[in-house]
Amino acid sequence: MPSCRGFTLIEVLVAVLVLSISLLGLAALQLKSLQGSHVAYQRAVANLAAQDAGERLWEWLGQQEGLACPDDNELSTLQRDWTQAWENDLPGFSSSRLSWADRSACRVDVTVRWKDERFAYRKADGDMETESVSLLTYTLAIPHA
Repeated sequence: MPSCRGFTLIEVLVAVLVLSISLLGLAALQLKSLQGSHVAYQRAVANLAAQDAGERLWEWLGQQEGLACPDDNELSTLQRDWTQAWENDLPGFSSSRLSWADRSACRVDVTVRWKDERFAYRKADGDMETESVSLLTYTLAIPHA
């Protein structure tokens, strides 16, 4: 009786199929890892931009004689200069804002927005939606008289 040794063609094809499916899974995992790394990078840049807004407010305060709270025009000027300085570092940064959280307490909200189209998905109704991974809001209190 002849003995069969080795693999048949079907066994080899099944092994190649299993290997290719596992490699596709690894490729998808690598893609998600790269997306997560880039989001972390963008969040780090957004944090730096928000800190820069706070530093700009403190710099403005240092130029005043005594403690003061910026008026709407000064806050607008600070916002314009801030967005011009950072708009090339994050896509869609121009929609970021400095706004009053509490004017009487001289508290300013620093809202950093940017666009990240990689986290878009199709909703059940067919419209495209983007996950909200691109918004940071900080509230800064400025000492005032």
